[in-house]
Amino acid sequence: MAFNSPAYLAFFIVVLLASWACVGLPRVRIWLLLLASYHFYTANNGWLIVLILVSTQIDFVAARRIEDSSSEKTRRRLLLLSVCTNLGILGVFKYFNFFAFSIFEIFQTLGWHLSWVDLNIILPVGISFYTFQSMSYTIDVYRGAISAERSWVRFAFFVAFFPQLVAGPIVRPSDFLPQLDR
Repeated sequence: MAFNSPAYLAFFIVVLLASWACVGLPRVRIWLLLLASYHFYTANNGWLIVLILVSTQIDFVAARRIEDSSSEKTRRRLLLLSVCTNLGILGVFKYFNFFAFSIFEIFQTLGWHLSWVDLNIILPVGISFYTFQSMSYTIDVYRGAISAERSWVRFAFFVAFFPQLVAGPIVRPSDFLPQLDR
């Protein structure tokens, strides 16, 4: 769903009106906006929701365990899990074809004749934005800059908020999460 499409305008108006109707119901409002964000993200390709859910779940659990752990070794391992998972997903979907084709071309230049198979990996819209935003949260918890969010729904909403999901900017969790209380 493109930002300049009539479908987006209709979607935005419906979500805006529904959100205003839920002003006195903060939990309902967050659920509404989270589900609207997931709908927006899956409008063009539904299976991509798996990627954002994996990043969200890994970082939510890792950050909580980082905050609860007194062992620096465990904290580092959890941070590494978060960073490697997020960068791994980003690397596969954004750079796999580039690197695979580059390696193929190097072998061709060396005289090795390999057959090329293009995997046609779809580049998920906004993957860089939500990957770095989610990962920055875990890093901030590791550094002690913020406390780990205890509500999965609030954290998932932070990661998936549709107006900035596909075009940025990357929002700091210390700026976004406190606003949910207001």
